[in-house]
Amino acid sequence: MALLAWSTLALGAESDGAKDFASAMEPVMANLRTAASYARTGNIALAQMETEEAVTAWKRLETNASSFPSPHTAAPMTEFLSRGAERLGAVAHALDSGDNVAAGRELQLLRQSFHQLRRQSGLYDLGDCVFEIAPAMQELRIAATRFGEQPAPARAGDTVAAAGVLRDRLQRCNDWARADIAERSEFRRLIDGAIASSSEIAHAAMAGDGPLVHRYLIELQSYAQLLDFRFG
Repeated sequence: MALLAWSTLALGAESDGAKDFASAMEPVMANLRTAASYARTGNIALAQMETEEAVTAWKRLETNASSFPSPHTAAPMTEFLSRGAERLGAVAHALDSGDNVAAGRELQLLRQSFHQLRRQSGLYDLGDCVFEIAPAMQELRIAATRFGEQPAPARAGDTVAAAGVLRDRLQRCNDWARADIAERSEFRRLIDGAIASSSEIAHAAMAGDGPLVHRYLIELQSYAQLLDFRFG
């Protein structure tokens, strides 16, 4: 019983440490989301400002890392922070060189590593779900673009399937939203609009309507980017 009690306390301490670290990371992740948005639209100077703030905060996290996790998570946390610092350096270098594409790629990889760490720590939430919309959106973009080259009902299968995967992902994120977020008008407008558009793009593809598929694709990409920016 004593061993069981000790194990429970240790696991609780580990969980609390992970939660504290995740909480400390939130403002840094906000910097990275904003930097990624600016990099995507070519606003290099603004992306640099957000990256510089992230670098400063990251250094503080490295200094205070030992106060967050228990010994069970110290090694992966240290590795995460070390690799993250390297990626931030790569982001800064890419931005200094005017390469917003490379900067965006490094920012995406850094954000992905944090979401993986959260999942491993059992801290999966709405932000993690929203971050995972991107791969489904990319698959739909590829399918819809290919469909647009030769639009016809007989070629709608890939677009319909990709739209279904995206719709399922969006619905899952809707289910993950806490009540206070789920009731927020901004979230409802974005998530409901995206779910509706993911259905409509499938209908447009089945009708062989290439221009309409393209229109819904642009709309969905905007929804996905806004969801990521506000709730990712």
